[in-house]
Amino acid sequence: MCFLATILPQTQPVLAVDNLAQQLNQLLNEDPDLKGAIAGISIRNATNGEVIYDHLGDVRLRPASNMKLFTAAAALSVLGEDYTFKTEVLTDGTIKKKTLQGDLYVKGKGDPTLLKEDFDKMAADLKTMGIQKITGHLIGDDTWYDDIRYSVDLPWSDEQTYYGAQISALTASPTHDYDSGSVMIEVKPGNHEGDKGEVAVTPNTDFVKIINQTATVAKDGKKKLTYEREHAKNTITITGTLPVKSKGEKEWIGVWEPTRYALALFKQSLAEQGIQLSGKVKTGTTPTEAKIVHTHSSIKLSELLVPFMKLSNNGHAETLVKEMGRVVKGEGSWEKGLEVMEAELAKFGINTETLVLRDGSGISHVNLVPSSQLSQLLVAVQQQSWFPAFLHSLPVAGASEKMEGGSLRNRMKGPDVRGKVFAKTGTISTVSTISGYVTTKSGQTLIFSIMLNNLMEDAKGKKVEDKLISIIASH
Repeated sequence: MCFLATILPQTQPVLAVDNLAQQLNQLLNEDPDLKGAIAGISIRNATNGEVIYDHLGDVRLRPASNMKLFTAAAALSVLGEDYTFKTEVLTDGTIKKKTLQGDLYVKGKGDPTLLKEDFDKMAADLKTMGIQKITGHLIGDDTWYDDIRYSVDLPWSDEQTYYGAQISALTASPTHDYDSGSVMIEVKPGNHEGDKGEVAVTPNTDFVKIINQTATVAKDGKKKLTYEREHAKNTITITGTLPVKSKGEKEWIGVWEPTRYALALFKQSLAEQGIQLSGKVKTGTTPTEAKIVHTHSSIKLSELLVPFMKLSNNGHAETLVKEMGRVVKGEGSWEKGLEVMEAELAKFGINTETLVLRDGSGISHVNLVPSSQLSQLLVAVQQQSWFPAFLHSLPVAGASEKMEGGSLRNRMKGPDVRGKVFAKTGTISTVSTISGYVTTKSGQTLIFSIMLNNLMEDAKGKKVEDKLISIIASH
């Protein structure tokens, strides 16, 4: 389905702009949750880009995940919506009598969507080639990107989280949400009071070590679990309680060293295919004379945008920044990628002189963007051939399906806004943002960017945003 038809109107009714401004100003002045906070708001006519409301629209504010709008647009522009990430399996050895005499290399080129089943396919292909034994080492090559694993301002407290996971050119994801560089942990209560909780890890791997300190408590007991991954290790301690017969809990934890994580999964896949590895598992660089024996391609960028934007995946954002740097400047680094991104944004009429770009995800508290520049981007991208893919990736207000509603699936469910708002949300501590498209009561499409900074509670910012959008939608 082309989302363009659902959101861009054919007619352009006249807006009661004065009334709109009056209602918005009143809310901004009177809402107690905005006391002492800063609100940057820019509203434009989607048809001609004209600014119809501005409140501190040129003030630079922290965008949180609204930064991903810039990253997605730049990536679509630079890489193209059909772009795929490749992973190559190579060898510099020869196959004799069902034995690969030499080393086996896995060269990662940034794919954030590799699952255990993809490594299974790679191993099955080697078996089909008649390989039953490898005399050499299994070597992971992640040199497509640099070896800096964390973006410059990532808080140390986010290190074990899935949204703060390390970035590597060779990595793996636990599920089809593609939270690369993380594992999913599921904890369920034991059968009886006093039993330990039951813990399952996806993918099923011994790369992480679980220390289970959970207990099953009485039916009316407290459900409270904490997860802690030891710094620089993959030992995860789970403590807390689960009431008997209660629903289990899922948590995603970022691993230490995703390259080795991917290698551990591939080694496991080889063993499951009955392929014996004599050498060690290590990291290194693929020699130029090595020959490709298997190439795996990811889903297209247009498809990857859905989990990236709907679920606000930080890892995808940073991977795309590094990929842009690698493709355009021959260096897969944040520095080069952000240079490419900035140059690309200028083509959309963005004043890059007023931006501070530190990462692709918006997790940094140092990023600074005015709301007027986000609304300008949303006007400009409408002219691009890839705009339907961009629009399709935005969360839809009140749509309950996860890969449609995304971060807006539990918000704005009223008849005036449900299904009529396509927007990217953003949250970091003290910051809440939302920018996108809304079809108003009069059938017109408006573009809005709302950035709330210096909030006492970022969760309360969501309620303010919903009220503001409701006012915009009712015109």
